[in-house]
Amino acid sequence: MAKRVVLLGGGVGGSMVSNQMARQLKSEILAGEVEITVINESDEHVYQPYFLYMAFDQAVPADAKRSERLVLHHLVKLVVGQADRVDCEQSAVLMADGSKIAYDFLVIATGSRPAPETVPGLVEGGHIFYTEEGALKLRDALHDFKGGRVVITVGVPHKCPVAPVEFTLMVRDWLNTHGMEDSEVLYTYPIGRLHSLEPVANWAVKVFEDRNIQSRTFFNAESVDPQKQTVTSLEGDTVKYDLLVAIPPHTGQEVIKRSEFGDAGGWIPTNRHSLQMEGHDNIYVLGDATNLPISKAGSTAHFEADVVASNLVSRLRGGLGSVRYDGKVFCFIETGNDEATYIKFDYQNPPRPQTPSELIHLYKLAFNKMYWLSAAGIL
Repeated sequence: MAKRVVLLGGGVGGSMVSNQMARQLKSEILAGEVEITVINESDEHVYQPYFLYMAFDQAVPADAKRSERLVLHHLVKLVVGQADRVDCEQSAVLMADGSKIAYDFLVIATGSRPAPETVPGLVEGGHIFYTEEGALKLRDALHDFKGGRVVITVGVPHKCPVAPVEFTLMVRDWLNTHGMEDSEVLYTYPIGRLHSLEPVANWAVKVFEDRNIQSRTFFNAESVDPQKQTVTSLEGDTVKYDLLVAIPPHTGQEVIKRSEFGDAGGWIPTNRHSLQMEGHDNIYVLGDATNLPISKAGSTAHFEADVVASNLVSRLRGGLGSVRYDGKVFCFIETGNDEATYIKFDYQNPPRPQTPSELIHLYKLAFNKMYWLSAAGIL
């Protein structure tokens, strides 16, 4: 009987692991010794970083979507449907339609989801750019905006850790180029500095000062009053806004909660080096789904996918699967004014933001285009 590898979740993590494995195990798959299956709720593969650009009318939904089937290697099976839960005793993913998909090895790459509903009034009174729908609504709101105070409030945890800083710098640039230089931009953050990564926080202080961006720390949004157009923090601060953009807290996916795998937030306890689910030798976790103390970012899933694919190939061929993940992350940071910078770091080495430049901005735009080749395993 074939050894069955099931990947729960498409996206960058699931597609990269399955494609790398399919290329390396081609002979075993063709011989019926290995079977690789991806389970995805949608038949579309979505590149989420484009949502930020959609908010500024610099991208449209079609830029961010491809057929999941076209992204996957032709030897990888695709099941489109909703997973209800994972049953470890049966070694199977139980689907919402009542079917069951058995596995010998399971890779969980279910990602995370924004949860604006956890802040009363936010859905009605604020905007987000972490979904296609939210980004398009924000695009329309910016198009109709006549000036005033733009408030960016950040909740944790959230994916793409530098996205709040990116949006703040891009909206300042957008206001300036649309004749609203006098409009205020206020950025709030829940801890005592401007970002969870201290080097990024220190870098942002000077950049915000240079761009005339106000900031307030120790501000955890508790509620929004859409009528009064105010947002109030747990610490007791209330600020007025004309346009509210929130980075809401994120949670793990419901399938993880139903499987009773995760902690209170739906994050799965994961070994930081092997990327195996704690207590389960045949389950790997990558990307946003883990509880690891590293950024929830696409590049994280990318680097983790290399480790998971290598170890699964090794184990399927009789090895031990000894490749270790070192916490590597790489993030571009759009800074407005047609410039960008980047950070790279791992478990041992902190990030060091570089001086923003037009060249790095062009690299970022080029990477957006090349993503589809990377996801398909061509790069």
